[in-house]
Order: sequence, then C-alpha cells, then structure tokens
Amino acid sequence: MSNLPSNLIIDNGDGDEPMSNLSHNRHFADVLNANLSRRSALKGGLGASITALFGGVGLAGCATAVGSAGGPLIGFDAVPVSSADTVVVPRGYKVQTFVPWGTPISGNMPAFDPMNNTGADQANQLGSHHDGMHFFPIEGKDPYSGSSTEGLLVMNHEYVEPRYMHASAVGQKLDRGAVPALVNGKRPADECRKEINGHGVSVVHIKKSGNGQWDVVPGKLNRRITGATPMDISGPVRGTDFVKTKHSPDGTRTRGTLNNCAHGVTPWNTYMMSEENWAGYFINKVGANGRTREQSRYGVRSNDSKPATSRYGWELADSGADEFARFDVTAKGANPAQDYRNEANGFGWMVEVDPFNPNSTPVKRTALGRFAHEGVVFQPGVEGQPVVCYSGDDATNEYIYKFVSKGVYRKAAGLANGALLDEGTLYVAKFNDDGSGEWLPLVFGQAPLTPFRFQNQADVLVNTRLAADTVGATKMDRPEWGAIDPKNGQVYFTLTNNSGRTATDKANPREKSRWGHIIRWTEAGNSPAATQFNWNIFLLAGPENDSLLAGKPLNKDQMHNSPDGLWFDPQGRLWIQTDISEGSMNKGDYAQFGNNQMLCADPRTNELKRFLVGPVGQEITGVITTPDGKTMFVNVQHPGATTSADDFAAGKLTGTWPNQGRYARSATLVITKEDGGVIGT
Repeated sequence: MSNLPSNLIIDNGDGDEPMSNLSHNRHFADVLNANLSRRSALKGGLGASITALFGGVGLAGCATAVGSAGGPLIGFDAVPVSSADTVVVPRGYKVQTFVPWGTPISGNMPAFDPMNNTGADQANQLGSHHDGMHFFPIEGKDPYSGSSTEGLLVMNHEYVEPRYMHASAVGQKLDRGAVPALVNGKRPADECRKEINGHGVSVVHIKKSGNGQWDVVPGKLNRRITGATPMDISGPVRGTDFVKTKHSPDGTRTRGTLNNCAHGVTPWNTYMMSEENWAGYFINKVGANGRTREQSRYGVRSNDSKPATSRYGWELADSGADEFARFDVTAKGANPAQDYRNEANGFGWMVEVDPFNPNSTPVKRTALGRFAHEGVVFQPGVEGQPVVCYSGDDATNEYIYKFVSKGVYRKAAGLANGALLDEGTLYVAKFNDDGSGEWLPLVFGQAPLTPFRFQNQADVLVNTRLAADTVGATKMDRPEWGAIDPKNGQVYFTLTNNSGRTATDKANPREKSRWGHIIRWTEAGNSPAATQFNWNIFLLAGPENDSLLAGKPLNKDQMHNSPDGLWFDPQGRLWIQTDISEGSMNKGDYAQFGNNQMLCADPRTNELKRFLVGPVGQEITGVITTPDGKTMFVNVQHPGATTSADDFAAGKLTGTWPNQGRYARSATLVITKEDGGVIGT
C-alpha cells in the first residue's frame, strides 16, 4: 500500500458490515407474509390479521401489572420529540453528565486533551463511543443486588471518530468515518495506537457523594481493556489451526477486542463484551475471490474494496510494528505461525472478564459462536439447570442464536463460572409461518453439518454464519439487543431495520423496512433449554400512521424508529432505545422523529411513553439502574456525528454536547427523580 497518494482520506462511513448472506434461506419478511396471509384467510381482512399477529400464538403473561404501590408501572409524563442539542427528560427528573470520553481513570491520570494526548494516555482514559454497560454493586457478589451508592460501572466503547482525536485532523475535510490524510502512504503509528486504545471496555469505580452527585473513585479497580489487551481463547476453537498466528503459534491467545456494542452479564457476576462489526478492521490484500470463507462470509476487506484498506488503516502505521501489521491478514509465510492470515478469526466472539479482578485476562468464549455479536442476554441462573443465553447477529439478513450449556448451574456449590460457556450446544432460530419456532442445533456431524462441508466443531463455530445458512435458519432484519421479561421469562429482540427489503407484506406494508420492529417468544413449556418456541410481534416501530403496538397505531408520545437497545428493569418495565443512523437523522421522513430517544413500555398493559431524547447526532444506547432502581445510567454515543466533512474543515460543528471542550464527547447520563423515587414511576 506504499503507493497510495499522500492526500488519500480513508472514508469508511458507519463501519457496518456489508450484506454477506447470499444463502437462499427464507427471510423473516416471507414468514410474516405467510403468517398474515394465513390469518387473514382464517379471520377475514387485514385488520383482523394484524390484530392476530400481535395476539396470543401461545404466549403467556398478558395479565395487567401494577407497580410496587399498587399503581401503574409507568408514572411519568411523556416528553416530546426534540432536535435540540440537549438532553430532555420528564418533569420531576434531573440529569448529571458523567465520565465523558477521555476521563482519566488509571496510570498517571492524564488529563483529557484530544490535541495532545498520546496513545499511551488513551490507554489510561475512558474510551470513546460509550455503548452497553452494567453497574456492579461494590460487594462483588451478585450483579443485581447490593449497594446502590457504590460499584463498578463497566461499559463498552464501540468505535472511534478519528477526526475528533488528532491535531492533524484540524482543517481537513473529514466525515465521521474518515482518518487524517496519509503521509507518504502511511499513518502515524501513535495515531493508530490512540485509536486502538479508544476501543474496548472501561471498568470505573464510582461512588455517590453526600450531595447526590456521582464521582470516580481513583484506585486499583479502575481498568482499561483495549484493542491491544492480551486475551485467552477458550472453548472448542482453542488451539486449532483456525486461530494460530505469528503472535500465538499454538492458537491459545490473541490481542484486543473491537467494536464492542451491547454486552452481557453472567449469573456468576462477570461481564461479557461483544464483538460486533469487527470484520472491516482487517484487510486481505488479494482480490475478493482470494479470501478464505472465514473472511468472505463476514466481510473482511480485500484489494477490491473501496478504499482498499481496513476501516482505519492501522496496517499502514509508519512504524511497521507487529501491533499494527496484524490487521493485514494476507497469507505471507509458509504457514499460519509465520503471518497473520488467521488474525481476524480471533474476533467475532463474546469475551468474558471479571471486573473485580484488575489482573484477570479476558477470555474469548468460542462455544457461543463467531459472528457480529450485538450482545448476549442470559436467562436467570437456576440451580441444577443448564445456563441459557441468546445473541443476535447485527447485520442485514443474519440470525438469532441460543446457547445451552452442557454443565449445570451450581451457585450453592461455588461451581458457577465461565467454564460453563465452553461446552454446550449452540442453536439458531427458525421462525415458522404459524407462529411456532424451532431451535436448530449447530453441531458437527448432525446433518447437514457433515464432513463434506465442515471439518469439525471448531470449523462450525469459526464459520457460524455458514453453519446457520446450511441448516436453514430464518434471515432477520438486523437482530440487535435482547431482553428477558423478569415476570414471565419471555424473550424480546429488537430488529432495527433492513433497508434492503423490497417486497412488502401485510404486517409491514413498506417497500423497505425503514422503521424496524420488536419480536418476542416464549420457550416451549416455559423451559429456557427447550428446542421449540412460540413467537409474535410486540411492536412495529414508525410514525403515527405507519406503526403498531398491540394492533393499534403509535401516537405522538410513542412514535419512534430503529429500535436498538433493550432492557427490562426488575419491576417489568421494558426500556427501548433508538438508533436512527447519522445519515438519516432529522432529514426527510426521519425529521419527524427528531434525535434518538429512549421509551418505556409495560408489555402487560401495552402502555408506551417516550422518556428521554438525546442531543444532536447521537445514539442513545446502554441502560441500567442501581439495585434500588433510584439511579439510572444511560449512554449517549457519538454526539455531533452529523457534522459534515465540509463543516468540520471549516470548524463549524453540528452539535457540541456536553459542551466540555472543543468537540462533542460521548458520555454517561446519571438520571434521578427529584423526589428520590424509583425511575419510571
């Protein structure tokens, strides 16, 4: 790549994976079509078929719910749509802006200065682009009970916006995905290092002070996990030829975690980092047809890509050091131990870490499959029963998965730990026309996952998408966050959108699935480990005249689009966060929705209200409360991202929230009620 012009700007857009599912499996749109056609014929008319789709199909748990004092779960007044560069919450609530990108938490506590901070500084500061997170009470015994005034706030950092990170970017025409112009075909190594260290996860020790404000507690519990942190590989893929590299000839280790979006919390009090749109961080310098199937089915770039470089061009670092060369996955040596042809195979996993042990090594749990993990959601641990968790593959036309452990949960005996995630069965979902569903096992040797197509179980897991294609899973509209209703065990998943859909159906009569929806299901016999389930649609997002909840159009206090983040609080409120893309936000048909927002739903009464609207250019993502429900943490990611390349060059910024320096910065909102009550009541 040394022949690249010195003024090249690498422009990678939003960094989402390209559509790479070319299988002939049925799309969920086809399932909806058949489901509604059948119901319409039986019941007569479109209105009846829509009502039926939102109704039973064997789903339980429709009884009216009440709050702890016998009143409704949702007690706040809805906030209006907003396009202002500020945070809007209901009357009676207040907001503290907390731990923005660059907050020093470890090492020599370097102050935030984006024009002068080094890559080493960023490794001791909070990462960029806050995403999924959890509050772990300080006792370190249970992820959902304990102190509500002190704990560890653990959060993902999905990606970076290089133009806001480097002095060299000032005055250049750079959009949100571009890096500063190359110098003699190369990138300064420390700029690459800074971006790598802006990724990953932050573990932050926090405490509520006497005046009600939250503060960072300096100390040994604070930790940064970055795109360069040493990590172990566990499960069926460990030690196989698929993950042997120059760095780890025995295939047991890798470096870093990338593009961490949503997250997971295990029943044994550890944190799971997801690896979502990781494929674009690598490049194989051959034509597209020369890539391995582990690369092509996931969208690893090639010389046919435009531009012909990885997402941020880290392989172009001028030092040529091994820490950057690994992002070039071209086969160069005689075997995998002499190059980084397998480096990308070390990504696309769920990664576990003990947040209370700052010396612990994160572990990539390969039995959970390799794909664009949005996150993972666990069923509550039940003594003597298998551990069950779900994960969505956040890319167009991809799938929803479930993992059931071989071993059983033994908290009482102190035997519950991450080893439970190394053996078990990975399933993929098939949604049938009649509202039933099947979990199809992805197990080597079980037809059609035969030696003709796969070598062994490690091959099935490294190529999880291909295995799911082979067994006939149902293509979905970008499966993202999952949530489990604490009252009845029903599982909810957001399907954010699918702009590539062209065929219309009666449930979603649009040329393209621009607005997204939420699906839910009940496992057969209410057993999480079951291989059958029943499903229906909880919500079709969209504007007032093109959306539905329980068969009724959303009103002005409910309308939204592109549902993404999802979380149930212990009382049974479902919190829904939106992710309108920066390229569409406040434009055309999307202008009516304003900025991205968070809503609150009661699935038992079908009440839905808008609770929060964020500032300009951002995505609302990540939500958790303290155990008492009186403090809520919500992340604001990439504020100001809608600034155009021309405006950035001119120093004209679209959005500067939270107004704590030159540029907008991702940050966490700390939300409380003025009367000290439970959030949402």
